[in-house]
Amino acid sequence: MTRRAADGPTGGTAPPELVALSAAYAAAADARDGERFAGLFVEDGSLVVPRYPDDLRPVVTRSGRQALARVPAGLAHFDRTFHLVGEAVFAVDGDRATGDVQCVAHHLLAPPAGAGPGPGATPAWVDQVWFIRYRDDYVRTADGWRFARRVLHLQWVEEHAVARVGAPWPPPPDAGPA
Repeated sequence: MTRRAADGPTGGTAPPELVALSAAYAAAADARDGERFAGLFVEDGSLVVPRYPDDLRPVVTRSGRQALARVPAGLAHFDRTFHLVGEAVFAVDGDRATGDVQCVAHHLLAPPAGAGPGPGATPAWVDQVWFIRYRDDYVRTADGWRFARRVLHLQWVEEHAVARVGAPWPPPPDAGPA
């Protein structure tokens, strides 16, 4: 039996385990936790992403947990990231499901060395905002739902000058109380 469910303006209630899986993916990417990130996929799972900025289509495939564990480290050239998961629509059929999940991903870029509008001025940081639609295939395992395949479709990108405030989250373990 196929069950379709949505969260967002279209109504309905999405399966909480699948919503939580997308949230855990975003949190692992933002924390740059490769092991946790890879653990959200089945052993031979895959992630297909664009080769930004050269190709906006999903053309680069990372397959298997070892390759997937390296994905969050690829975000290291950003000072920090912030993935906000939005509307999601799922179709569940037994132990398999598909999903269409929207995300707005912020990527904070440091200003180039020596950049700045003038003497004594603080150069602007850049928020590179990706508007993403994930197309997902899921499998229910003994450990719960996992991604079998996740394809990142980049809808568009915006860049904004922003002021960087505070330290990245989460703070390093030796940073003391927040």
